[in-house]
Amino acid sequence: MAVYSFNPLEDPRWVEFGKRHSRFSIFHTTGWLKALCQTYRYEPIAFTTSPPGAGLENGIVFCRISSWLTGRRLVSLPFADHCEPLIERPEECEEIVDALSRQIGSEKLKYVEIRPRSAHRRFESGMQESKQFCLHVLDLGLPLPDIFRRFQKDSTQRKIRRAEREGLRYEAGRSPALLKEFYRLSLLTRRRHRLPPQPTEWFRNLIACLGDRLRIHVAFKDGQAIASILTLRYARTMVYKYGCSDAKFHKLGAMPLLFWKAIQEAKEQGLQEFDLGRTDSDNAGLLAFKGHLGATASSLTYLRSPAPRRWSLTEGQGMRIALRVMGHLPGGLLSTAGRLLYKHIG
Repeated sequence: MAVYSFNPLEDPRWVEFGKRHSRFSIFHTTGWLKALCQTYRYEPIAFTTSPPGAGLENGIVFCRISSWLTGRRLVSLPFADHCEPLIERPEECEEIVDALSRQIGSEKLKYVEIRPRSAHRRFESGMQESKQFCLHVLDLGLPLPDIFRRFQKDSTQRKIRRAEREGLRYEAGRSPALLKEFYRLSLLTRRRHRLPPQPTEWFRNLIACLGDRLRIHVAFKDGQAIASILTLRYARTMVYKYGCSDAKFHKLGAMPLLFWKAIQEAKEQGLQEFDLGRTDSDNAGLLAFKGHLGATASSLTYLRSPAPRRWSLTEGQGMRIALRVMGHLPGGLLSTAGRLLYKHIG
């Protein structure tokens, strides 16, 4: 069984494949791949056992990252919380893993990493566990009143009611004005966590490439934006991707209100699940917040070949120190640091 590679941005079979595959997500789409390519110059590449000219029966998509700082590698996919390998048969998995192993040698890659949403035992023989996160998903199959009743009373229900009493104004869309407010709040949040923000070009490119699949939700108090979330939509799923806020207004309940508004919109659109994204296992506050929304938690395990070293620049002490140091920079330099650094992370 041969393995073939192709560029999913140039091969129309990838879009057609996505229309009929149930696990195809927003992160698999050409829109996400285009935004990665335009912002960070990553090169998309997919592997399949389907020969050129034949309809795709399987596929796994990567981006090729070439960095003088963090090395050359294939990642499926950069800045995506998860990206399922769209492969069903064990023999196909085996052939593609073998092809990826050869790719490591021929291109002198540091590693190949995949980020499956579900457990992929078929890859265990050729890849090792790398990083683990928690994934929260909210079932939207229940009626809205039942979804609200499943919210934790003190931390979520009462805060939503507080936000309504405070007269917070809600607005959603993808206009330049909303992006400006979102990015201002993102700078505040990243500075609070001593981390550089992703470049504003990343969000502009996401808006341009994803169109109405992307939505910026903003809460205002007396005309001032105080919290915002960015969601993505594909097929039956809404995905929470980014969130930010002004800490001075946290008591007003703006973030719970934004999630409640997004849930209502997802229900109106007939969506079936709200993917709340990955969370670091040591981030107790965010884990609790997502759990209080009534979401179900599961394990998210990334796989890598060769096995990760104990100290790795991209996710080890070196990168964490660099991020923290840059997080102390003033506003203008902080944005510049993000623009320079994130293309090396992926």
